[in-house]
Formats: sequence, C-alpha cells, structure tokens
Amino acid sequence: MKPSTPRILYIDDDADLARLVERGLKRQGFTVEHAPDGASGLVRIKQGGIDVVALDQHMPGLDGLETLAEIQKIPDAPPVIFVTASQDSKIAVTALKAGSADYLVKDTQGEFLALLDVAAKGAIEQALVRKARDDAEAEVHASRDRYAALAAEREVLLREVNHRVGNSLQIIASLLHLQANSSTDDDVKAALTNAMGRVAAVAQVHRRLYTSQDLKTVMLNQYLEALLEDLRRSAEGNRMSRLTLKAEPVEIDPDRAVAIGIIVNELVMNAVKYAYPDGAGPIHVELRSCDGGLELAISDDGVGLQAKQNPQSTGMGQRIVSAMAIKLETKAERDPAHPGTRVVLRLKHAAETPVRQSATGAA
Repeated sequence: MKPSTPRILYIDDDADLARLVERGLKRQGFTVEHAPDGASGLVRIKQGGIDVVALDQHMPGLDGLETLAEIQKIPDAPPVIFVTASQDSKIAVTALKAGSADYLVKDTQGEFLALLDVAAKGAIEQALVRKARDDAEAEVHASRDRYAALAAEREVLLREVNHRVGNSLQIIASLLHLQANSSTDDDVKAALTNAMGRVAAVAQVHRRLYTSQDLKTVMLNQYLEALLEDLRRSAEGNRMSRLTLKAEPVEIDPDRAVAIGIIVNELVMNAVKYAYPDGAGPIHVELRSCDGGLELAISDDGVGLQAKQNPQSTGMGQRIVSAMAIKLETKAERDPAHPGTRVVLRLKHAAETPVRQSATGAA
C-alpha cells in the first residue's frame, strides 16, 4: 500500500540546497530527511522507514556511485534517484546500470524540484508494484511447494495403501490355496482354486502400483506376465506348463487392469479344466494394439467349445467374464474359425497407446 506521507532521504553535502529541497518537497506531501554524506545516509537507510532516496554524486568520502553500490546491498533497499549537477551522460548511464530508478540534473535555484517530486512518486509507485509482484511470485512458489509436498505425501500414502491391500489379498490367496490343497472334494478344490486366482488377479494390480513409479497406471504386459506366473505356481502337475503370453507394452488404468486380469484368470482356468481332457496343452494369451485400442485373446488348441460343455458347471466363470467385459465396455466373443477355443475382447478406448510400435514378450 502506498504510504500516506512518503519519506524521502536526501543525501547531499550542500546544506543550503538540502534546505531548499526540504521546503519544496514538504509542500508536495513528503517528509524529508537530510544526510550530509554517503556514510551517514547508509546508516539511516539501514534503520528503515525510508521510501525513496535522492542521491548526489559529488560528495566527500563515498561519492554517489559508491554510495549507490552500497545501498543495493541492503535488503529491501528503497529506490534511488540519482541527482547531480553534472551534465556528463556517462554518469547517468552508469547510475542507471547500477540500479538507480531515475536520473535528474539539479540546479541551485531549485527548478529541478518539480521533476524530483514526479520522479520520487514514480519510483515509490514502481517499488510498490515490484514488491507486490515479488510477493505474488513468492506466494506462487510457496503454493507450488505446498502442493508438491501434499502430492508427495499423498503418493506415499497411496503407495502404503496399495502395499497393505496387496499384502492382505496375497494372504487371502495363500489361505485359499492351502484350503484347496487340503480338500478331498474335487468340486470344492476347483472352486477354491478359482477364487484364489480371482483374488490374486486383484492383488497383482496393487503389487504393481506400490512397486511402480506411477500410481495412476499399470504396465498391462508386465501385470499379465506376473499373473500367469501366479497361475503356473498354483496349478497341479504340469497342466499350465505350456501357458504363454505375447503382449505389447501398454499402460492402462488400474481398474481396467483388474477387470482384464480377472477375465484372463477365468478363461485360462476354463481352458485348463476342459480343453485337454487327456493332459496339458498349449494355452495362449495375446495382447496387441488394434485400431486405436487393444485386442486381448485367450486361446487353446483343445477339443473345442461343444466338447467342453460340462453339465455340472455352474456357469459362474462365464458370468464373471461377462460382468468384467461390461465394465470394460466390450464383450467376449468366440472366434468360430479357431479349431480349439479362442475368446477375443476388443477394448476400443485404451487408457494409453502402446509404449513401442512393435515389441513382444513371452512369459
């Protein structure tokens, strides 16, 4: 805020001219103080309360330019108007380069006082604007720092939440696995194994989130690779020994990754149960970019859909696949041309496009 009665410090060894300046500027609403040399002027400025300084060049001891250099070292120093009788333009240029707000040529009759009044008020106004700008920039930087600190804290909390949720789900999956192994009823064992796979599909997403640098997306190819490895470890014998993954690197949001993981779990388990009645066979999971989206396919080379019909099946897996497909705004379609069974899902709105144009991996 502009001071109601601005205070000017006039530094000049000419006492008569100083009195003339004091009388003239008081009429313009200034409070005027006088310092006879640069050293005493610096002492007064350091005490505070000065809004603007008028500084003469030729003085005993420190001259005007030397005094100006020292003023610039004072924190929150007031603006300085260089006032001298010299007509040398080099002094003016030097003073302005050294930080002077303005430059005036004085005269002994005091005719320069009108110019000094305008220059002093202008310098005060500019200083206030500059301070307001600096304060605003400082507040912006402080706000950014606060936001960055909050974002970092939020990320730590989210990472911790994902870590704990992932661990808890993993414990549940392990308990289901133990229960399945201890059961003598094949139907119960199958149900518990299926439940374990569903829990593991969700747990893997949380594990990916808390070990990733990005908490907003999951690398879908890496997630599927880890998920299939979990399925291999949980399988009896070698029934998933020929389970393969071919996937392009793709980033996707965690919710969609969970739905995709559950679908893959259900269809792979379905293939393990029914595709190869006489033993293990190849099961393929493929993920590729397709028309601006993604295509996910789970296939086997087994006995085919009709031969897979099981009168004892509850249809739970199919209902889960359909529900997850709806969540992904797509549907699971069977490929009639495939000799075994091939189920395809086309995701028209992928969260991210593939990281590389043509990259494949095998699990």
